[in-house]
Amino acid sequence: MLKSIQTALLGATLLGAALASPAHAETKINALFMAQAAYSEADVRAMSEAFTKANPDVTVNLEFVPYEGLHDKTVLAQGSGGGYDVVLFDVIWPAEYATNKVLLDVSDKITGDMKTGVLPGAWTTVEYQGKRYGMPWILDTKYLFYNKEILEKAGIKNPPKTWAELTEQAKTIKDKGLLATPIAWSWSQAEAAICDYATLVSAYGGSFIKDGKPVFQSGGGLDALNYMVDSYKSGLTNPNSKEFLEEDVRRVFQNGEAAFALNWTYMYNMANDPKDSKVAGKVGVVPAPGIDGKSAVSAVNGSMGLGVTSTSKHPDEAWKYIAFMTSQQTQNQYAKLSLPIWASSYADPAVSKGQEELIAAAKQSLAVMYPRPTTPKYQELSTALQQAVQESLLGQAKPEDALKTAAANSGL
Repeated sequence: MLKSIQTALLGATLLGAALASPAHAETKINALFMAQAAYSEADVRAMSEAFTKANPDVTVNLEFVPYEGLHDKTVLAQGSGGGYDVVLFDVIWPAEYATNKVLLDVSDKITGDMKTGVLPGAWTTVEYQGKRYGMPWILDTKYLFYNKEILEKAGIKNPPKTWAELTEQAKTIKDKGLLATPIAWSWSQAEAAICDYATLVSAYGGSFIKDGKPVFQSGGGLDALNYMVDSYKSGLTNPNSKEFLEEDVRRVFQNGEAAFALNWTYMYNMANDPKDSKVAGKVGVVPAPGIDGKSAVSAVNGSMGLGVTSTSKHPDEAWKYIAFMTSQQTQNQYAKLSLPIWASSYADPAVSKGQEELIAAAKQSLAVMYPRPTTPKYQELSTALQQAVQESLLGQAKPEDALKTAAANSGL
């Protein structure tokens, strides 16, 4: 009798467990991405579908916002106690995110293959004070794109190697009546302008911060802003550049309305797409120029990473998703709009095919990527610099005065 009661109880317990635990418990994670530049929304969706096919117990809810909304969306969600499990973050944010505990420290999840296989410079994208807060995903810098046909018509045999040469070549193109304003920049009052500014600061050998204090108001920092103002006032730069973001620059270049443009990797294959571009097959790309006696090329670190939020209820699944999205296999498959973080990928013919020029430029530029300041106060600093750039371009302040004001308002 006792035995039969025990058997009945065990059966009831097992039945209860079976009813309480579905055979395929599904975990849902929310991921926040950027709706511009680098990987397209279609690419991210295709990658995510491949992940869920390989991991049917996990579903991924994707949200896309413009770059300008990425930071605030992440911070606001964290402040409300949830929302996202995985977020895309810029190289300039780990200091702030680590200080404010927005992201989890995932240093112990980085495998040996990841440590040895990823390009050393890519790790700076996700590091702060010796800890890693995600995986690098988008390895990017700004390149100088040029219209081969326009340069040929102007009698220019080679693209510029220095910023002074860029000015000279743009003047030649203008003087020959080929284009009224040959250069396009993204100088809207946004982070885009700071990326162009930082590219020039790197060319002039300048610095942003020294011993915790701003030093961009003199030396290479001042030289960089003077160059921007001179280019704008010369009439060689499209006057709408002061309102342009990178997508505006891409559209102008693709319409054949610019001979030169500074932009990210993604523009190479998009501008070469005959379905959307009037300059397909005429797109040249080289590293951003240097300054005689100071630099051979210039480059800003515009890389981005994927991290697990500190409020995620599913950190293990979130990390599994990140590991898939940043894997060499996935990145090699989608290498047309963003180049891989894996060193050996650059020897893979499938990655370089059709974009040999871009790969050649990348090998130079990615080796010298210049960092924007690593500080928890970066947003404050950037906002002050954006205002300095705008005021200088509009003639509301002299560059030296505008940068002094920016230094005073930088929060440093």
